[in-house]
Amino acid sequence: MDFLMSGLAACGACVFTNPLEVVKTRMQLQGELQAPGTYQRHYRNVFHAFITIGKVDGLAALQKGLAPALLYQFLMNGIRLGTYGLAEAGGYLHTAEGTHSPARSAVAGAMAGVMGAYLGSPIYMVKTHLQAQAASEIAVGHQYKHQGMFQALTEIGQKHGLVGLWRGALGGLPRVIIGSSTQLCTFSSTKDLLSQWEIFPPQSWKLALVAAMVSGIAVVLAMAPFDVACTRLYNQPTDAQGKNRVPKFSATSYSASAPLLGTKDVGIMKGQTGHQLFKVTQAPGWSPILLETQS
Repeated sequence: MDFLMSGLAACGACVFTNPLEVVKTRMQLQGELQAPGTYQRHYRNVFHAFITIGKVDGLAALQKGLAPALLYQFLMNGIRLGTYGLAEAGGYLHTAEGTHSPARSAVAGAMAGVMGAYLGSPIYMVKTHLQAQAASEIAVGHQYKHQGMFQALTEIGQKHGLVGLWRGALGGLPRVIIGSSTQLCTFSSTKDLLSQWEIFPPQSWKLALVAAMVSGIAVVLAMAPFDVACTRLYNQPTDAQGKNRVPKFSATSYSASAPLLGTKDVGIMKGQTGHQLFKVTQAPGWSPILLETQS
């Protein structure tokens, strides 16, 4: 039941945040492998991107990739938040003295996130492909011609097998490890700190709301560079053997990856505004199981 409730809660938020995810994806793909000033900026900021996509692709385009996004949220967060909630309820995140352990929370969050993200990697890849698809005048990144989630999964599976379906999965794990550990650790620590200060009444929804907002901001600042790399890895074109046709990105050197990811330092933080809005509303405080187990 913990896993089911966590997955359904994430899906509910996803319906409202998916347009932000579409904007984030396109802003992260904009200017890929091109020097600043050498490409046309179709999306100047998150608000301009909303208007541009709505005018050119239509308002429905803001919900592109919704089906795989919902399925991914259910799989990923059902496993991630459900597992973390069980660890919290079992007392594994507290020391022998009964105090909350940020280190244990970070490790538990990272492990739970890795399990969920790896299993849902094929769905996330297709979601990225669909959300990047746009009219030629505002297209950024490689343009796949998928007709839908099931058609895309079938085509990729037939052409490249299971290896093709999990392409980019390992490169996306640093993103999940950093993001999940930061988010869940910050949420638990903030919630405990606010409880100690007695700012809100015990078990108040305001307590979870503030903790969720703080953790959402923290995870975006920590995860944005990894998220840009992950988006571009998943959206890379492939040859007949399913191998990337552009230089592969080394997961061991995200901080030194500016020339590859988007040129200059700003490239690794692309889409951060849209990502921040998305992550605040996806924070663990919105999951009923975490509201219960962390009260």
